[in-house]
Amino acid sequence: MKGLGTALITPFNAFGGVDYEALDRLLEKQLSGAVDYLVVLGTTAEAATLTYDEKVGVRHHIERFVKRRIPLVLGLGGNNTAVVVEELKSLALQRSRGAYSAILSVCPYYNKPSQEGLYQHFSMIANASPLPVILYNVPSRTGTNMLPETVLRLAASYPDKIIGIKEASGDVDQIKYLIRNAPKDFHVISGDDGIAAELMAAGASGLISVASNAWPKTMKALVDNHDGQLQRRFNPIIKLLFKEGNPAGIKTVLAQQGLIQNVLRLPLVPNSLPVQEQIRQTIEQMSTT
Repeated sequence: MKGLGTALITPFNAFGGVDYEALDRLLEKQLSGAVDYLVVLGTTAEAATLTYDEKVGVRHHIERFVKRRIPLVLGLGGNNTAVVVEELKSLALQRSRGAYSAILSVCPYYNKPSQEGLYQHFSMIANASPLPVILYNVPSRTGTNMLPETVLRLAASYPDKIIGIKEASGDVDQIKYLIRNAPKDFHVISGDDGIAAELMAAGASGLISVASNAWPKTMKALVDNHDGQLQRRFNPIIKLLFKEGNPAGIKTVLAQQGLIQNVLRLPLVPNSLPVQEQIRQTIEQMSTT
């Protein structure tokens, strides 16, 4: 799990269904952009609003398209530990098929568990999962920050199963502390496009990116070269991507690129027209500078 991973969006058609033709275009863009791996059905994919059958359909479609050319990471988490464990047990056959290299499991949301609750939750997941586990800390979405001490405790308790963390707390000091103190083979992965170069320079394993849906080659260069200058050039558009929530911003860009229709599922809605125009103008200015 090193280098650039793209947190794939789920494209929808005008009727609100999964747009598999658009998904193919997006996947081809990722493969031609030489991303290192793909994250399937994460929060950027609006997985919370997909039905069980849609999730299975998206998973299998991506598996067939990618054909193991690059690793896949499956987003699978929730705020009911027992339900997540049952879902993991149902994935036992995936291991023999080799479709996925790991799962990405977000901290429980809404419940706001204690650090001990987080430890126990992920202990259950580690014991149940047929695949290695990447933790996902994103306090802005979950309401709970998983502290480095809890992450390091989990890494020490399950060295062969919990292999890393996608850190999207935005707290650079916290993330750098993890990088310095994590076991040798534990991956600390940036979950923020806007600080990826700084964290890569500090020793992060890579970036799980939203922006690389639209700009895989650029984000790949930023990650591989720890390119601070490229980071500064791209940060104005990266900030706009999240101005009205994710994945509204990246879907605006992909629609402007002609890859998808700008459709989200409630309670999410597309960017307002002023923000869409601001995104268009910012991209135009970037291309001429």
